[in-house]
Amino acid sequence: MGFDPWDAAFVADPYPAYRELREQGRALWWEATGQWLVPHYADVSALLRDRRLGRTYLHRFSHEEFGREAPPPGHEPFHVLNDNGLLDLEDPAHARVRRLVSKAFTPRTVEQLAPAVDRLAGELVGQLLADGGGDLLTVVAEPLPVAVIAELLGVPEADRALLRPWSADICGMYELRPDEETARRAVRASVEFSAYLRELIAERRKEPGEDLISGLIAAHDDEGRLSEQEMISTCVLLLNAGHEATVNTTVNGWWALFRHPEQLASLDSEKLSTAVDELMRYDTPLQLFERWVLDDIRIGDTLIPRGAEVALLFGSANRDPARFGRPDALDLVRDDNPHLSFGAGIHYCLGAPLARRELTASFGALLADGVPPLKLVREPRWRDGYVIRGLDELLVEF
Repeated sequence: MGFDPWDAAFVADPYPAYRELREQGRALWWEATGQWLVPHYADVSALLRDRRLGRTYLHRFSHEEFGREAPPPGHEPFHVLNDNGLLDLEDPAHARVRRLVSKAFTPRTVEQLAPAVDRLAGELVGQLLADGGGDLLTVVAEPLPVAVIAELLGVPEADRALLRPWSADICGMYELRPDEETARRAVRASVEFSAYLRELIAERRKEPGEDLISGLIAAHDDEGRLSEQEMISTCVLLLNAGHEATVNTTVNGWWALFRHPEQLASLDSEKLSTAVDELMRYDTPLQLFERWVLDDIRIGDTLIPRGAEVALLFGSANRDPARFGRPDALDLVRDDNPHLSFGAGIHYCLGAPLARRELTASFGALLADGVPPLKLVREPRWRDGYVIRGLDELLVEF
């Protein structure tokens, strides 16, 4: 099996290995992490919607009942932060929190942010242009979504440099087999970020504004309001999920375009909406999504028992020829494109409309009239890590 997330060659191009996995079966045991790999689109899509699987099992079982060890006590700050966010809650808690968050984070919220998104994208591209080029990752791709989320939350401009390092340290825990140093950084970032947000929430309670935190404080229904921890976890999730996918789709997408010059030459503002989705499908920013098996399930001929863990391979599903014609081809006008990069089911990404808006603004600003064509300076390296897929840098010039 060519699946090896710790091998640099695999990380640089996992797609041939995915092809082998799909040929070998629908559910494949992988000893290295004790997980069942699921590589086919139809299975991944169905299992994302199957309530016999869950992001957590603690709403139904104790660690002991489920046959799992509790996390080390020293990791508790990370797990408190992570486990109270929408991504890791299950119903009925998930439905309650999502309903309340949706009262504050509405389609109108995204519409109101649109002018700020366009302005920020234009300013960042203007800086890149003034410099004659540079690292697209650090000059445009990273600052844009972080600034947008900060604007959304009402984080003062002077504090915004804190957000990306906190997020990067927390997201290290989503890789396979994170080591103790990764856990230590994640715990420290969880403590610091939570303390910062607690202060910000206290300020907004005294003086509400037009920001999302004020909206989360005000949101209520017949079942009550969000707890402070739920608000903190929601804000952290919006930053982590809301910018990792956008950052990596931007740089991974441009790297794909540089390798397909005919597609890049054909790209214009009218094609941006379909192009963004195709770039997310072609080189998926989140390659793997884990779920616990809460009740026995059968995938093909394989019975997977309660207590097992499955690894849903988004990157493989998005290149499955059973669902996508010419799956290994980059086709920026692909109109039948139900990729799974934003997930599916109850955990479908709440921030998907905002991510698409940011990506459209970013690519649009770089392709705007009067901006010279971008040129790659040197072939990039892939960042360490496999689950969250991204480049170390992307050096460009005009």
